Amino acid sequence: MRTKAYASIFRMNWKLELQYRGAVLGGIICQLVFGLILVSLYRALYAGRPQVMPIETVSTYVWLQQAFFRMVLSSDSDLAGKIRTGDIAYDLVRPLSLYGYYYARILAQKSMGSLLRAVPMLVFALCLPRGWGIMAPVSPAAFACFLLGLMIGLCCVSALENITMGITMRTLDPKGIQAMLNLLMMILSGNVLPLTLYPDAWQKVITALPYAQLLDAPIRLYTGTRQVAEAPGALLLQAAWTVVLTGVGIALWKSNQRRLVIQGG
Repeated sequence: MRTKAYASIFRMNWKLELQYRGAVLGGIICQLVFGLILVSLYRALYAGRPQVMPIETVSTYVWLQQAFFRMVLSSDSDLAGKIRTGDIAYDLVRPLSLYGYYYARILAQKSMGSLLRAVPMLVFALCLPRGWGIMAPVSPAAFACFLLGLMIGLCCVSALENITMGITMRTLDPKGIQAMLNLLMMILSGNVLPLTLYPDAWQKVITALPYAQLLDAPIRLYTGTRQVAEAPGALLLQAAWTVVLTGVGIALWKSNQRRLVIQGG
């Protein structure tokens, strides 16, 4: 019964995300501009000092990061507002897990928001010349692993954001924790600088962190930086972090509900 309720919440928020067409268009234009700027910078870098990784792989990495940027961006501002005003009390009477309710909301917002932006952006990137746009996946198997990794990464980032909201329930101010989370995710997920360009010693640490499981791990499978034979280990690490972060989030939300105080009348 509860599974149907969570599925209904997911579908409802999917449809709600479709209403913000202006925000979607603005996001597409913004990420297209950023994508072109970043690719231009990397091409200038390669012109002065060629790197080991081909520029085609780097440009593909950049476009995939920009296309799915909505995944790593904090999304549920409505929940932050409810925490600050105390309106979250209305959600406490729902016969559902509060964590599960908001997890389904965040998952729907990030998945639909990413889909609406990614499709036109990737079509645009496919039309660009070689070295400027996105290249095809190295193999059908790599593409299948990429899609699976992308779905697991979506679940992982939703669990990570629910932890952020759990911390917000204690601090009452989402700005600090969300700003820190966004900064960490943009840097350590590869959005600012592809993780494949970091020194090998750094990559051993960075790629083991949860942030790298969001987009870097699937993109490496797409571009062939990580072979299909390595996909089971990469997907297992993604799933393990998702389970750990979900467990931490559930424990945090339960703890918050035990000590929650709602003032007003």
